[in-house]
Amino acid sequence: MFKTRVNRRDFLAGTAAAMGVALAGSSLKSAMAAETDAKTSETAAAAPEAAGPFKLSPLPYAYDALEPHIDVQTMHIHHDKHHAAYVANLNKAVAGQAVLNGKSAEELLKNLSEVPEAVRTAIQNNAGGDVNHTMFWEIMTPGGAKQPTGSLADAINGAFGNVDNFKKAFEEAGAKRFGSGWAWLVQPKGAKKLEIISTANQDSPLLQGHSPILGNDVWEHAYYLKYQNKRGDYLKAWWNVLNWDKVAERFSKLS
Repeated sequence: MFKTRVNRRDFLAGTAAAMGVALAGSSLKSAMAAETDAKTSETAAAAPEAAGPFKLSPLPYAYDALEPHIDVQTMHIHHDKHHAAYVANLNKAVAGQAVLNGKSAEELLKNLSEVPEAVRTAIQNNAGGDVNHTMFWEIMTPGGAKQPTGSLADAINGAFGNVDNFKKAFEEAGAKRFGSGWAWLVQPKGAKKLEIISTANQDSPLLQGHSPILGNDVWEHAYYLKYQNKRGDYLKAWWNVLNWDKVAERFSKLS
């Protein structure tokens, strides 16, 4: 009898302990879920929809679509943080400026001298950042055409001799851009022959009256996670994700 009572007592104690563990596990899971929900809400709150006339253009492909040449983490940070910040700051710059109502980011850049002086620098930097990046995402496409054809190829060959010469000169322009900026292939204002230029920071060729055909971002945030200080390696790898069909579309609109 005594042995039976001991077993029953042990059983009841063990059952209570097991229930305690189960409840503790359930509470832990609930706490972890709540923490995850809080983090998700915090992330969503940190990146609200842009308030104003300008909106962040979505990527036309998945974040990992340009792997291995441009890594997925860089794409997330570059698009969701850097580009988004330019759009948010552009909206802040135009707020309360009735004279700027209804103007596109491109129009603001083309007519920068008409922008109120108080917000001119902010417009230059942030409209440039928005326009430059919107083009950047559009001309990079997984599985796109790897070489120019048709009238675009003729124009490149006419200006640089051949595509390889163009690529070499373009990479050199990007490598020699001191600090942050962009390398560009443009249709110069008042000229028919294509040219390669580079610009500082987020300055757009539109500020000089040029028409950008393609451009590569050489800010460190565009490549540093994968390529570190090897900007030249990034410039060479970038040709693997450039879609010449998209570039040709841009060029055809200038003709």
